[in-house]
Amino acid sequence: MLKRTIFEEEHNIFRQTVRAWAERELYPHRETWREAGCVTEDVWRSAGSEGFLCMYADQKYGGLGLDDFRYDMILCEELGPREPGFFIWAHNRIMGPYLQHIASDAQRDRYMRGVVSGETVLAIGMTEPGTGSDLAGIKTRAVEQDDHWVLNGSKTYISNGVLAGLVIVAAKTDPDDPRAIGLFLVESGSEGFSRGRNLKKLGLHSQDTAELFFDDIKVPKSNVLGDPRGGFKAMMKNLAEERLISAVAFVSRAEYAFEKTLEYVTERRAFGRPVGTFQNSRFKMASARTELDAAWALLDHCVREHLQGALSAEMAAEVKLFTSEVEARVVDECLQLHGGAGYMDEYEISRLYSDARISRIYAGTSEIMREIIGRGLGLDERKRN
Repeated sequence: MLKRTIFEEEHNIFRQTVRAWAERELYPHRETWREAGCVTEDVWRSAGSEGFLCMYADQKYGGLGLDDFRYDMILCEELGPREPGFFIWAHNRIMGPYLQHIASDAQRDRYMRGVVSGETVLAIGMTEPGTGSDLAGIKTRAVEQDDHWVLNGSKTYISNGVLAGLVIVAAKTDPDDPRAIGLFLVESGSEGFSRGRNLKKLGLHSQDTAELFFDDIKVPKSNVLGDPRGGFKAMMKNLAEERLISAVAFVSRAEYAFEKTLEYVTERRAFGRPVGTFQNSRFKMASARTELDAAWALLDHCVREHLQGALSAEMAAEVKLFTSEVEARVVDECLQLHGGAGYMDEYEISRLYSDARISRIYAGTSEIMREIIGRGLGLDERKRN
C-alpha cells in the first residue's frame, strides 16, 4: 500500500477527531437516513459546532480562518465511504467558496455565520433538464428591473436541494450572449421559490437531491454574487476544486470497498480454504491494490498543485476521470469477489457499487473530462482548417 506523505501531524490529529465524531453523530443514523432519503438538519448543526464547516471562513463568522484543502480532504476520506449522503464536502468546497471568494462583505455578513454553524445548508443550482454538463446552454433567466432581478426557470438533480437554506442559482442575464450568466442568492422561503420531489436514485440514498423551481422570484441586487454577467467564468474557475474534492470521494470509497473485500475473502471459505487464497482472488486484489495506489499518488500530486495555486483545468479533469474510472473497476471487482452476497443490500459492497455509478457522471462526465484533456493537447476540432 502506498505510503502517503501529504499530511502533517495536525492533520492526523484532526482525522482522529473526525472519526470519533462520526462514530458518535453520523454512523448510528445511517439506516434511518437511507429510508428517509435525507440526513437531518441536526447533523449539519453538529458538524458546525465541531468546526467542520467552511473552516476557511473568517473567525468573526465562527470560522477558523484556515484555508487548507487537506482538512476537507480528511473529512471526505473519513465520512464519505460510510455515509456518502452527507455532502459536507460539497457544502465546504463546491458551494462555500462562492461566498468566500466572490461575495461582498455585506453578503458574507448576512450569510456566512449560518453557513459555518450549519444553520444554513448550501446548494448550487446549475444543472437543468436537458442541459447537463453544458452550462452555456442553461435556460433559467434573470431579467433586470429597477432595484431587483426577476428570476424564472428550474433546476434538477440539485444536491442538498431539500435541506438547503440558501441556493446559488445560475441564470442567463443576456439572451444574446450564452456566457452571460449571473449567480443569484435565493433564500429558502422566497416568494416564487418551490421545491419538487426528493428524487429517487440508484445510489446515495440518504442524499437529498431535488428539483427546484423559480417563478417570478424578485431577487434584490444585493443578492447578486459579483458581476451579473461573470458567473460563467466564476463557475469554470471553481470547477477544478470541485473535481478535485470529488476525486477524493471516489478513491476513498474504492479504498473502503477494497478493505471490506479483503476482510471478506480472508474470512469466507470455499472448498476448505479462504476464498482469498485462490489465484484468481489474489490476482484481482493485487490489481485493485495497484490501481488504488496509482489513484492515491495522482490525487495527492494534484492536491499539492492545488495548495500552490497551480492546479490546471486539464489536470483536474485527469484526476476526476482517472479516479472515477478506478472506483468503478475496483468496486465492480470487489462485488464479484463477494459472490452472491455482494448482490445483497445488507452487505456494504452492494451499496458502494450503487453509490459509485454516479461518479463518472457528476462534476462533469467522463466524456467531458476526456474532451477537456484532449483540447489541452491541442486536439480541438474547432481548430481544423
